[in-house]
Amino acid sequence: MFHDHHNNKSVSISVSDDEPDELGKMRVRARRKRKKLSHKRFLRNFLFKYWMLLIIIPAACLLIFEVSAISRKPNPNLKQVNSETITRESRHSLGNEEVHGNLNRLDPTTHVVAGVRERCLKLLPPEKLEQLDIPAEEGSSSPIDKLLYVTSESDTSFLGGNAALSQLRTEGTRFNLFTGNQTFEERDKSFEVVKETTTVHCGFYSVNGGFKISDEDKSYMQACKVVVSTCAFGGGDDLYQPIGMSEASLNKVCYVAFWDEITLKAQELVERRVGENGFIGKWRVVVVRDLPFSDQRLNGKIPKMLSHRLFPQAKYSIWVDSKSQFRRDPLGVLEAVLWRPNAVLAISEHGARGSVYDESKAVVRKNKAKPEEVKVQINQYRKDGFPENKRFDGKKALCEASVIVRKHTPLTNRLMCVWFNEVVRFTSRDQLSFPYVLWRLEAFKNINMFPVCTRKDLVNSMGHIRKAKPLQG
Repeated sequence: MFHDHHNNKSVSISVSDDEPDELGKMRVRARRKRKKLSHKRFLRNFLFKYWMLLIIIPAACLLIFEVSAISRKPNPNLKQVNSETITRESRHSLGNEEVHGNLNRLDPTTHVVAGVRERCLKLLPPEKLEQLDIPAEEGSSSPIDKLLYVTSESDTSFLGGNAALSQLRTEGTRFNLFTGNQTFEERDKSFEVVKETTTVHCGFYSVNGGFKISDEDKSYMQACKVVVSTCAFGGGDDLYQPIGMSEASLNKVCYVAFWDEITLKAQELVERRVGENGFIGKWRVVVVRDLPFSDQRLNGKIPKMLSHRLFPQAKYSIWVDSKSQFRRDPLGVLEAVLWRPNAVLAISEHGARGSVYDESKAVVRKNKAKPEEVKVQINQYRKDGFPENKRFDGKKALCEASVIVRKHTPLTNRLMCVWFNEVVRFTSRDQLSFPYVLWRLEAFKNINMFPVCTRKDLVNSMGHIRKAKPLQG
């Protein structure tokens, strides 16, 4: 309502709320138009300034994707890589290429001593390793001058026959024409105080006992003075090339791998063939025929424990289980674990347990041997008075026998023969019998029981790849 004061008349003008406010609408439309123009102007300016980045970034992302896709594709030529040039991240298995970070590692294993980190295996520096040689023979102070082996023939060296005929007519025993039938009385005598001439069962009992090796391989083996050996029977593990050796060792040390015909055929299926010279890489492959045991673990004990019979001229031997890759200089290892500490045999302490009786329970729990066989063995050891000690002469009683370093002397040869007879008589779990054998022979004094970390420095452990196939019959 408006009033005209001049004319003293009232003029009423009513404004309806339903009528649109045209002016307000025009203002809103103007603001929207300005906003759209502002956005377009910003986008135009942005594209003008950064158009190159918008092209480069998608192209880079596409390139990264392509590279990663290519890297994931298997290399079709990988199976043809020579075993000596295989990369440290890969290893061969039958029919497959598997990644394994341990293969070809050379980095030292260390531990902390009195607050200071030290290398577990203290090898000589490289320049001194190249100068190492096999020590000259010294006058022996051994109470044994000569060790004789029980045999059924006058000459049984490396001769074999049909393994199926090698079983003795003794029910329920694993003794056969390879081992000879050692009685309990003969077993006890083998532990007695030694004499100048000592007789012991030590395999190769008969010409029909098996473990047959070719004349060519025998000739090679008989020339070895220092040997590093391994074996894979039943198509079990692959062959890992030794690494870390000096030129001096390459010229003075034999590397011998024992295979049976099963392993030979399994490796040939994936085109890993023994060369015309009898070698694969640095390993001389010796194919054994007519293995004497149906249990491949027992067959594996022959090259493991009886290297003095297989290499009659050798002065030193280093045994390495097939699950491991030997990665140190052999002469340097002999110097570090035998010559320096004045030992005749070196073997690793067990990492988990110290008592044979504790180990026997673990063997049964892990199904590594038949409970009834373990019971017979442990009961016999208790009857013989073997104590439950976890240490003897300050050394851990229980060993881990995947690496064995030894000097071939009448004393150590006898020890290994007696140990072999124990694994044939009882169970093939050699950790159970080794401390007992040392105790009966009172042989702990000249044994170097080195710590687990030293063993880890000696080898790259791969673990067993596949289960070995038993023989039939």
